[in-house]
Formats: sequence, C-alpha cells, structure tokens
Amino acid sequence: MATFTKLAPMTISASGFDLSAPSAQQRARLEAGLDEDERRVLLHHGTEAAFCGGLLNQKKSGVYCCRLCGLPLFRQDTKFDSGTGWPSFTAPIDPKHVVAIEDNSYGMRRIETRCARCDSHQGHVFPDGPRAAGGLRYCINSVSLQFVADGEPLPDPLGRAERLAP
Repeated sequence: MATFTKLAPMTISASGFDLSAPSAQQRARLEAGLDEDERRVLLHHGTEAAFCGGLLNQKKSGVYCCRLCGLPLFRQDTKFDSGTGWPSFTAPIDPKHVVAIEDNSYGMRRIETRCARCDSHQGHVFPDGPRAAGGLRYCINSVSLQFVADGEPLPDPLGRAERLAP
C-alpha cells in the first residue's frame, strides 16, 4: 500500500507569489549561504548598527527582496529617508508578504516584521512614518534584504520562477 505525505496547502499572495514555507532541505541550503551578520539578523532577530547598512543610501529604482528566500518585500518608490539609520519604507509590495509579530524584548513594545514565506526577521514597523503615505515606517535591516534593480531578474533560490507584475 502506498503512503502519501500530506502537503501544506499552497498560499498565493494577491501579487502572485507562493508563500509556502521552504522545505527543511531548502531551508538548510538557504541558511548555509548566509554570512555571520546575515545569520545574526535574519535567524536570531538581531539588528545591524545604525547608518552602517549597505542599502541605506541606495536610490536606484527596483525591488527589495528577502535575503533568505527571495520574496519581494518593498519597492524603491516606498523608501524614504527617516533619519533613523536604517532603510525605511511606507508599505510592503503586498501586505501578505510581511508578517507583523508583537515584540516585547528589551523592555519595549514593538511590532517585529518577518518575511511571510521563510519567517526571517526583517526589522520593525512603527507608527511614525509619513502621514500622507499612511503613517507607517517599516524600519528594515539592510542585511535582511537583497536589492534588485528594475529590469533584472528576481532572486529565485527556491526555484519557483515567480515574477512581479509590471
């Protein structure tokens, strides 16, 4: 008699991305490709030093994807200079791509942001962003992101052949 493994249902975001978590084997492969700083931030909820991130002053048009799984998280046109020392955005590409988790560490009440597909730590969201853009500030670690310029292919470490709609 054949044995079947029940698969978790596939969840597709409104922008057409498969939000199913990587398999254990895929996750191990993705994590093996991280350097020490990326591992500390993405996997252990760390924070990079202010004003030191490589994407802080990036101004080209494009998309910011999760460094671990490649899911598109933010567009350049939602990025703004918050003066805080970390890349800041007013909104994610798709609300389903970023998960908000209550974070009460270090005696503070904050909302942590994680990638909806791989659950990696991205940063935090605060209610002090530009009012005209909804009032939120997604404060994200540069090492949590991979920038992809317009016209370049998105990272596809999971082999899902996904694309953003123009």
